[in-house]
Amino acid sequence: MITMAPELSLVFKSLDMLGASDHATVVSITLFVTLLCACIVIGHLLEENRWMNESITAIAIGLCTGVVILLTTGGKSSHILVFSEDLFFIYLLPPIIFNAGFQVKKKQFFRNFMTIMLFGAIGTLISFAIISLGATQIFKKLDIGPLELGDYLAIGTIFSATDSVCTLQVLNQDETPLLYSLVFGEGVVNDATSVVLFNAIQDFDLTHINSKIALQFFGNFSYLFIISTLLGAFAGLLSAYIIKKLYFGRHSTDREVALMILMAYLSYMLAELFHLSAILTVFFCGIVMSHYTWHNVTESSRVTTKHAFATLSFMAEIFIFLYVGMDALDIEKWRFVRSSPGKSIGVSAILQGLVLIGRAAFVFPLSFLSNLTKKTQNEKITFNQQITIWWAGLMRGAVSVALAYNQFTRAGHTQLRGNAIMITSTITVVLFSTVVFGLMTKPLVKLLLPPPKPFSSMLSSEPNSPKSFIVPLLENGQESEIDFGARNILRPSSIRMLLSTPTHTVHRYWRKFDNAFMRPVFGGRGFVPFVPGSPIEQSLHQKEEETETQT
Repeated sequence: MITMAPELSLVFKSLDMLGASDHATVVSITLFVTLLCACIVIGHLLEENRWMNESITAIAIGLCTGVVILLTTGGKSSHILVFSEDLFFIYLLPPIIFNAGFQVKKKQFFRNFMTIMLFGAIGTLISFAIISLGATQIFKKLDIGPLELGDYLAIGTIFSATDSVCTLQVLNQDETPLLYSLVFGEGVVNDATSVVLFNAIQDFDLTHINSKIALQFFGNFSYLFIISTLLGAFAGLLSAYIIKKLYFGRHSTDREVALMILMAYLSYMLAELFHLSAILTVFFCGIVMSHYTWHNVTESSRVTTKHAFATLSFMAEIFIFLYVGMDALDIEKWRFVRSSPGKSIGVSAILQGLVLIGRAAFVFPLSFLSNLTKKTQNEKITFNQQITIWWAGLMRGAVSVALAYNQFTRAGHTQLRGNAIMITSTITVVLFSTVVFGLMTKPLVKLLLPPPKPFSSMLSSEPNSPKSFIVPLLENGQESEIDFGARNILRPSSIRMLLSTPTHTVHRYWRKFDNAFMRPVFGGRGFVPFVPGSPIEQSLHQKEEETETQT
């Protein structure tokens, strides 16, 4: 008993320490959740003028919180939580990218698919090359620290990742469907391309680069891009087939919603497991799910899934920007650059300048090439629209911050001067571009794209998109899928539009293949499984009764 006393005391001490750490974690999470609530409330109050969006609001609250924490801790810390790359890439990024694919207007996206891929893939490669080359030539002369070739290439990918949230918030997808589709689609494909490039750089030994290594690099990049896309499409089709065949809706809508969420997340984790581009996989999984799976579930499940995905994405974005605001005041990183603050400001200015040049180097030439392939004037990208697209990609956000942390820190910390300068410069560029460019977005868009005369937006609405399902469902919840198909078929068409639009298009051939082979197997609009007792059956029964009483 006497010999066991010291051991028991050690056990109790360790339990006390564990309890103290758990208590500190609970306090930190409580404070952070409180700040998230404050961001949502303040963002809602500031929504009317659209000058301040949730991103800017979260950054501002994060900065104020960082100041308070610095004062209360005596200048030792500015964080409530410690940033983790795994936290971002495994938990925060998937709902953001999946919701982007799930909510996209598919007709506009695939109608402009080649232009979107030009901007999102080829344009990102051009921007990556210019930023990497410029950083290599300039930063070596500035002597900011021992950076290697892989670091300079990583800088190119970090600052090629755009964040077009501010621009999309002031664009109306019914008034300018082409521009909205290009900005939205290019932003998502751009993020995916940046992450694929970043991962490809990590996998190669760049100390002895030659033509063979370069070919292997681009071969690996193409392989990741194609296989990741196919995996996302496969996961979406598998979820559609399972829900269509098993008729979950006749027993529980909760199972439908849970299966959709878990299958989407499973596609992301499988891509991570096989070292593919998870961001690209989950994006195309969202597109396929919105085209097939979403139409196979009951009407109540459609509303639930749409709002669940949008809510998760919204909270993840606010979480990231709130942390960026607090991390901007991290004393540890700024301690390395306080001896030469002018150099840190110079690096940030150079990076922002390279972003401006790299963006312009592909937007205007690729827009010119895209316009050469368009037959009608309405399909061409005007000069004012090109400026808006260029402006939309100047802001940097969550993906840039996460990639910078991944390359230059370990668990949010660094002890190297060059790495600290790159982290602080990245945060400075993100803050400057989000706040300054974000505040100037609305007046610029109003100047370049004045709102047209009032018109009916029925022709531009897309009934098979989750976004346009809110109004009919929230009104009475009884409108069926058959009604949507009938309304789409009976919609009056314009002879002028028919004559000016070619009938033999890729979209037309895809629709024929989709209706003949894909939808009968995987479901979708017009091929919804019959579920006894579902709202669809009730709606049809009510209409049959009304018809009988009228006759």
